[in-house]
Amino acid sequence: MEKMSKYSDYATDLLFKYGPQLLLALVTLIIGLWVINIFLRGFKKIILKGNVDPSLHPFLRSFLGIFLKTLLVISVMGMVGIEMTSFIAVLGAAGLAFGMALSGSLQNFAGGVLILLFKPFKVGDYIEAQGHAGVVQLIHVFNTILTTPDNKTIIIPNGALSNASMVNYSTQVTRRVDLKFGTGYQDNIDKTRAVLKQIIESDERILKEPEPIIAVSELADSSINFVVRPWVNATDYWAVYFDLQEKVKKAFDKEGISIPYPQQDVHIITKK
Repeated sequence: MEKMSKYSDYATDLLFKYGPQLLLALVTLIIGLWVINIFLRGFKKIILKGNVDPSLHPFLRSFLGIFLKTLLVISVMGMVGIEMTSFIAVLGAAGLAFGMALSGSLQNFAGGVLILLFKPFKVGDYIEAQGHAGVVQLIHVFNTILTTPDNKTIIIPNGALSNASMVNYSTQVTRRVDLKFGTGYQDNIDKTRAVLKQIIESDERILKEPEPIIAVSELADSSINFVVRPWVNATDYWAVYFDLQEKVKKAFDKEGISIPYPQQDVHIITKK
């Protein structure tokens, strides 16, 4: 009986000593979770109104929620009386080891966040990066998926994609088609320019402004080279690019304008 009384007194002492701290910690935890939920709902409304990519919304809310709840739990544990210095040191060491083990993935993760935030490209854009070119199909947090014109699927890590140069062919409404045609030195330059101009003017897809450029660019070893640089809508680029080359060849044949190719004269000397 005396032993039971001793344990009862000990339990009562603990209750009076730590009971208020536990109660305060519990109340703090409940109120803290309530405040965090209200804050996250407000944050959701802000990012919905802002110019933030929809695919980034769940990630931002989850990341912020985990961060705030972690801070709350650490604060509550400190209120209870748990020594947090050692706990934080262990947590930091574990985080460092985890980060080193997943350094590549974390780099891709950070790159994905940057891409989703700053939007250097979007789904549907035709881009060229990391030695690949294609239409952007999906932008994940860790990688971006492209589809090439011949229907191959290319997966590019976001870390490399966000830290290297990239060409986006879809940001501008118009594009310039750069072509070069060679003619023989015996052909008339003015006639060649007139033929090229007629081809350009007869194609309704070619824009009047900016004015197309037709000029002699080079007196090469075996040809006089013309540059032809018309402007078109970006959607018409490849169609015009291929059509012009066919039209120029047919027009040159019809007008008797030669398209030279490299030739080599071989002299054979025989000794008598």
